[in-house]
Amino acid sequence: MENESCERIHRAAVYSTKPPTRAVRNMASALSAEQFQCIICLDSFNNPVSIPCGHNFCLECIKRFWDTRHKSECPLCKEVFKKRPELRVNVGLKEITKQFQNYQINKPVCKQRASRRISRAPSTSDVPCDICRGQKDPEMVKHRLMDPATFISTHLCTNHNQFLTMFCKKDHKPVCIKCTETDHRNHATIPIEMESKRIKTQMKKTEADFQQMIQARLRKIEDIKNSVELSRINKDREIQTSIQAFTMVISDIERNQALLIEEIEQKQGATERRAMEFIKELGQEINELQKRQHELQYLEHTEDPLHLLQSFSLLSAPLSTTNWSKVTIQSDIYLGAVRRAFSKLVDVCNELEKKLCAEEMNKTHQYAEDITLDPVTAAGWLILSTDGKTVSVSNQQRKSPDDPRRFDSCVAVLGKQSFTYGRHYWVVQVKDKTDWDLGVARESINRKGAITVRPDSGYWVICRRKGGTLNACAGPSVHLHLQETPQKVGIFLDYEEGLVSFYNADTKGHIFTYSGCTFAEPVYPYFNPCVQDNGKNTAPLVICPLEVTSNDEVATI
Repeated sequence: MENESCERIHRAAVYSTKPPTRAVRNMASALSAEQFQCIICLDSFNNPVSIPCGHNFCLECIKRFWDTRHKSECPLCKEVFKKRPELRVNVGLKEITKQFQNYQINKPVCKQRASRRISRAPSTSDVPCDICRGQKDPEMVKHRLMDPATFISTHLCTNHNQFLTMFCKKDHKPVCIKCTETDHRNHATIPIEMESKRIKTQMKKTEADFQQMIQARLRKIEDIKNSVELSRINKDREIQTSIQAFTMVISDIERNQALLIEEIEQKQGATERRAMEFIKELGQEINELQKRQHELQYLEHTEDPLHLLQSFSLLSAPLSTTNWSKVTIQSDIYLGAVRRAFSKLVDVCNELEKKLCAEEMNKTHQYAEDITLDPVTAAGWLILSTDGKTVSVSNQQRKSPDDPRRFDSCVAVLGKQSFTYGRHYWVVQVKDKTDWDLGVARESINRKGAITVRPDSGYWVICRRKGGTLNACAGPSVHLHLQETPQKVGIFLDYEEGLVSFYNADTKGHIFTYSGCTFAEPVYPYFNPCVQDNGKNTAPLVICPLEVTSNDEVATI
């Protein structure tokens, strides 16, 4: 019926130059404007051509469309033609279109529909519309074009071939009016312009967040640079200390001096290389953030809501960035280096080592931690104070809820605090105790039944038994020959360096150090007051209060 109507109007157009008759107008009214509209330029056909699949387009529109593609295909049905078809103006359709336009001139126009039609004009490029320039509507010269292929694939519903003018809140996607009546009938939908306004508001917050991230990373760069500079100062100080110490002893010590300086230089080189890697990575993240920030600023001025939604989802996607809050550059990376070198010369360097240990102990206080005991991990035989600072052993086992974190046979308890980076120091009083274990333990240690306390089981611990000498539970055990038994034990953890050191907190003497430790997971302070022995070993383990001290020459970030 539609084809017959078109043929009749065509005959009327070819053989008559008079205005359309009533019969022609009646036939034209049976047709819709969309049937005479090019889907590419969204205007009436101008020199229409028919391609082999049967669809019609403006001659210039289809040419430009194919010029932007690697293959010749129909913009509507996507049929691909092996060879680019030769195009000839469909004279009949051209005349029919003209007659239809003449009919439309005298036809009353709904203002609302007209405004909708005008609003659909593509306007996403700054290039003036060459196709529409000089045609019926002079205002079309002011329009801006976008790639026809892009416009069709992004602005039209693939299911209903209608404009995407609504936004589905449930599926978070643009839809057409027909979609809201079918697949999205029961979904909450709003005009796409309304969602666009919401996204623009959100964009301002996202842009502000990017700016904050940029500023935080710029401050981090300055902190790293300052730490490297402080590290250089501390390096010079440590080298000078080593020179003064080694000149006091025989020539054999000079060899150790050279080795120590080489070690310090290597550590400094490694620190600087690490710092430069951080600075480079921070710079890359800043560049990416600035790039997104600029794109957001440009996107704020777009008039295409769909383009806004699609672009913003990409720009607001989370960046794969480093958690810089846990990245540190230790400026005092030489803590204990001189002491470890001189400890090899036990007989010659005992007095010098004591002096170095005192300096080292003074530095550890800036890393003091407020440790408390975790009752969830405490064995049933243990009694914990209400403040979580004291633990002792009872003669009777209390009933405790079964928990995989709790020790059941070993009378041990962990601290509440866990450490995954940085330096930490705490002191425990062992006065009047004949048996005890102190140190750190991995989170994944076995807590049920008999346990083996040694590094390969996740424990870095020293202990005392039967009121005798101390031992390092290094597997095999290492006997520690000390001049006096400590009443307070200081424990120092350097997670990144893999160090666990023990000190006599009163005399500031070094007891033992585990080095080269691989933690690879959170570690906790470990306490074991051990069972009572015929009325002995009844005293508790007490976590001592410490004041965090500062050192102007030492900085950490």
